[in-house]
Amino acid sequence: MIVFLKDGVGDADVEGLKEQLANDARVKNLSYVSKEDALGIYKEATADNPLLGELVSPSIFPASLEFSVSDLAFTEEVVNEIRDNEIVDTVSFTANLGSDGSLGDVITRLKSVTYYVRLGGVVVVAALAVTSFLVLMVVIGMRIATRKKEIESLSLIGATGWFIKAPILLEAVNYAVAGVIFGWLLAAVLLLYATPSILDYFGEIPVLPRDSMSFFAILGAVLGVELLIGILLASLGSLAAVGRSLRMVK
Repeated sequence: MIVFLKDGVGDADVEGLKEQLANDARVKNLSYVSKEDALGIYKEATADNPLLGELVSPSIFPASLEFSVSDLAFTEEVVNEIRDNEIVDTVSFTANLGSDGSLGDVITRLKSVTYYVRLGGVVVVAALAVTSFLVLMVVIGMRIATRKKEIESLSLIGATGWFIKAPILLEAVNYAVAGVIFGWLLAAVLLLYATPSILDYFGEIPVLPRDSMSFFAILGAVLGVELLIGILLASLGSLAAVGRSLRMVK
């Protein structure tokens, strides 16, 4: 969000608004863009035609405050509070979403987009989880079928259920870990390749971290979550398959 300030406002008034926003828990990533900074941004955007930059001066550009909100639900109330400030001229949004006059439409569109993105993500994850579970059950079931006589022999000599289940469970976990690591490596390589284009397309919108440490920390967290889910699915699938096999033996 970009708050354009009126011309001629004093430094004390600007500092007061900056302090107000900085102390607001709903606001994050606050930065101040002076007239000179705005001119520098304009010159950078028109670098292919330097003559355009020579024809303007900092005085024609408004100073502004740029920030993000911690949650989309806070946007309307934050904008309404800022808009009532006497030093604020207009409030606009990044990505050419509009001005404060179209705030309701902007929020509605963004909420719709985020809702469907989250819903789509949940559906895809659920479908992949069910598919992985069924595939593991089939694979482990086939492995158990090839070792049916061995399982029958162990049952006849009094082997406990967990003694029979443990090797099959470990095998299923190995399959899951290998599959997760392979898929994660492939996805990580594709993401590393696509990241520059993604960051360039979204501009200042923080869809991905820009520093390497945060980026790889997220990848590491994703790998950890995937391993936990994979091990859980492998354990449930193998236990279900071997349990059915043991019932058939009995």
